[in-house]
Amino acid sequence: MNIENYYSTRKNVFERVQDANTATKVLMSLMMACFTGIMAQIIIPLPWTPVPVTAQTFAVLCSGLFLGKKYGCLSQVLYVVLGVAFIPWFGGMTGGVETLLGSTGGFLVGFVIASYFVGAITEKYAHARNFTRMATVIGVANFALIYIPGLLGLALWLSLTQGATVGIVDLLMMGLVPFIAGDIVKILGAASVSKVCLPKD
Repeated sequence: MNIENYYSTRKNVFERVQDANTATKVLMSLMMACFTGIMAQIIIPLPWTPVPVTAQTFAVLCSGLFLGKKYGCLSQVLYVVLGVAFIPWFGGMTGGVETLLGSTGGFLVGFVIASYFVGAITEKYAHARNFTRMATVIGVANFALIYIPGLLGLALWLSLTQGATVGIVDLLMMGLVPFIAGDIVKILGAASVSKVCLPKD
């Protein structure tokens, strides 16, 4: 395949996804929710924090890239709702409302917000789909839109379950700092997916 055929195929596939009917888009959202659940099982527990390292953030970011704001967001809503209802596909094969109300519940909320944000930028600004710009967009989604509700939820959970207010430094050491290196890898990976798979016009 020459470069022109590659560009043409990439654009055609992207447009077919965007122009698919509602039922197909909902099915793609469900498939992306399943992918998120699979990636959530790649897990590294950390002894000093109830928040584990997982690979699911990569799937969250890709959901916005491939499905756009509406259906990328829907994929993460499905992931959360089905996980709470009856599918144990959160990190470590957990599920139920106790996970949503637990130490990582705020991160689940952040997944929905981040997928919408990435999808909105991807849909509206074709020039933002290159590696550098998309790495910036995804970095904002990851470190602001996922971690802010995640850290707030973690702080609330610690306060309610342990009856103690955690200082900002301790909170960051539990919910942010250990994950930075891995998140950078996932951000660069998602930006690479954007560069390779999404048209730039």
